[in-house]
Amino acid sequence: MLSSFYNDFDTECQNHGQTRKEKGRTPFEQDRDRIIYSPAFRRLQNKTQVFLSGEFDFYRTRLTHSIEVSQIGRSICNHLNRQDESPLGDDFIVDQNLVEAICLAHDIGHPSFGHAGEAVLNELMYKREAGGFEGNAQNLRILDDLFYRNGAEWKGMNPTRAFLDGMLKYKTLHADSEKKENHFVYDFQQTTLDFVSGQPSFRDALEGDEDNLNSFKSIECRIMDWADDIAYSIHDVSDGIQAGFVTVKTIRNWQESKSEDYTGEDDAHLTRLCEAVMNDRHNGYLNGMIGKFIHGTTVVERRNFLSDRTNRYAYDIKVDPAMRKLCKLMKKLSMALVFRTPQIHQTEYKGRRILKKLFEVFEKEYVLLEKPRYQLLPAHYGRAIAAAADDKWKYRIICDYISGMTDGFVVRTYRRLFDPQFGSITDLV
Repeated sequence: MLSSFYNDFDTECQNHGQTRKEKGRTPFEQDRDRIIYSPAFRRLQNKTQVFLSGEFDFYRTRLTHSIEVSQIGRSICNHLNRQDESPLGDDFIVDQNLVEAICLAHDIGHPSFGHAGEAVLNELMYKREAGGFEGNAQNLRILDDLFYRNGAEWKGMNPTRAFLDGMLKYKTLHADSEKKENHFVYDFQQTTLDFVSGQPSFRDALEGDEDNLNSFKSIECRIMDWADDIAYSIHDVSDGIQAGFVTVKTIRNWQESKSEDYTGEDDAHLTRLCEAVMNDRHNGYLNGMIGKFIHGTTVVERRNFLSDRTNRYAYDIKVDPAMRKLCKLMKKLSMALVFRTPQIHQTEYKGRRILKKLFEVFEKEYVLLEKPRYQLLPAHYGRAIAAAADDKWKYRIICDYISGMTDGFVVRTYRRLFDPQFGSITDLV
């Protein structure tokens, strides 16, 4: 049974993709189950979160990160639904299955090699005037257009409006994006935005203001966003400790050089973290911090052009400013001590170079030549490219293929193409 928090507007599907049947499950349970059993979700097990996937067994991948985000998202729902003096409760609650589905799928379109891979694909697509690439926009493309394949044709999973909306961290079109570096959706996804909002559209109601468009989110999207912030702010530090990047010495050195937004509270938090690292109890300390972040969340009411139509916009979450500040401190710490190290930058440089080379090879064979000389892509991709209406769509299909490749698959493909001592006709993938 669905909570009375939701209505028919929330559960309506775009009818763009595979048909849906009840089968004893709520619409949101179907959304979640389809994500879990999808190839795109499984491929996250071999996509980089911080460290190159497969390098060691215990570091997080995009898959384990997504599972952790979903657990935190469910815990936030539990906290909000049971909180004293909350408008939620009994049969009027935020649906955990919906939030779980959104959290599990929040990175489903992100490419290999983390944000470096996302950035290089965007640069390549932007230079060719093919509409850019953005991981969150690609999430939407997979759900809407690429979830199921039949030969050389793809179709979406036909998600509910509430699920699609929960995935929309950004609502600015690429054409309207000022920097065109990230935080946009593809121009052809305007129809999906219009379905999600109904009339008036997000664009019209918010007068096309980029900041307002990208900050206007449903309560489930807010929960996912906060759960994602919690997960990577804590777990990136945890992985950094395991890898030897985050030590008492590096924390103290950063602490001494840090001036931006520095307060006595920051000093106290970093001192406690150092003590936890020295006493080998950092896992418990960091896990306890997650609980504080979850319990620093409350429900508030709000008014906007959608609040009369759906409770997803009649309510929002408010995060304790102290918890938000601590989360920001942890993200800055991991950025300084993990992401801005030569080892990570070298890996990102390598990933960018590999993806760029693959893109250019596929471009030459499938776009610039009238007819491909070699079958470098699977036959169904070749047929789809041949049937594309113009070069922009050919580039989009190539980008779909590359962004779906795992780290290992990308490296093996690169080596088969460019390493004379690697490769066999017996290779399966």
